[in-house]
Amino acid sequence: MTENTKIESALIVEGGAMRGIYSAGVLDEFIKADYYPFDWYFGVSAGASNTAAYLGKKHGRNYKVITDYCRRPEFKSLRRFLRGGHLIDIDWLWDITERELDIGLDEIETRKGRFLAVVTDAETGEPEYIAPDRNEVFQAIKCSAAMPLAFRNSIQFRGKTWLDGGVADSLPVKEAYRRGARKIMVIRSNPASYRKQAYRFRHLFPYILRQYPAIAKRLQRRHLEYNEALDFIRTPPSDCEVIELCPPESFSAGQFTTDMQVLDDAYQMGIVDGARVVASRQF
Repeated sequence: MTENTKIESALIVEGGAMRGIYSAGVLDEFIKADYYPFDWYFGVSAGASNTAAYLGKKHGRNYKVITDYCRRPEFKSLRRFLRGGHLIDIDWLWDITERELDIGLDEIETRKGRFLAVVTDAETGEPEYIAPDRNEVFQAIKCSAAMPLAFRNSIQFRGKTWLDGGVADSLPVKEAYRRGARKIMVIRSNPASYRKQAYRFRHLFPYILRQYPAIAKRLQRRHLEYNEALDFIRTPPSDCEVIELCPPESFSAGQFTTDMQVLDDAYQMGIVDGARVVASRQF
């Protein structure tokens, strides 16, 4: 490799529902500093929404999505879920936020083909990495966040049925590497010590998800694939550098946290870490 050969880089933003408030803080700090040094931008589940708003240069958008819209009963309702409806209504969330909160489609379009929303094919259980056209951005990020079980609808897009990207590839570091990225930043939604455990009731998945047998099998081994990705992050190939950005061990936001103090603290953690990255100019 010559001195002038450009080394491609990638940003990966993990999902995690309300835990995404941390990456929202990091990315808002990136927006504030006009920090866009990456060649590839991967967003998974809630991370797809955060990445899109970052590329759209919409500071504060996802803070509002998480601390306002995601705390409304129209979005999350245990009573509705127990009666056979959604625990979280992705359709409602994306329809209302598309109408009321500009996401910056003109800016997103400038990186067309380089923004990838990670989704899972409901029939095969395999991950796909969709580079949405301008008129597909909202549908792509909706597909990426369609959590099985919690959201009971299926989402049709480009002739297929899709589910949450985190089912098949929560941390797409291997895909970024496959596409040529040799400097990778991963914004996690859990502290560095976290490793995924097997789902306690995974033996029930083939029954609960009998319409999607490939998804049931994928979820049964999700902890293994997640931890393999963590191993890649911690011990990448010799020609690859991975920077992992994690919330501190004191991070207490959960997947469905609605406590504003917890969410605000998590957002501030992200702002602090985002400012540190910008100052270091590692990319």
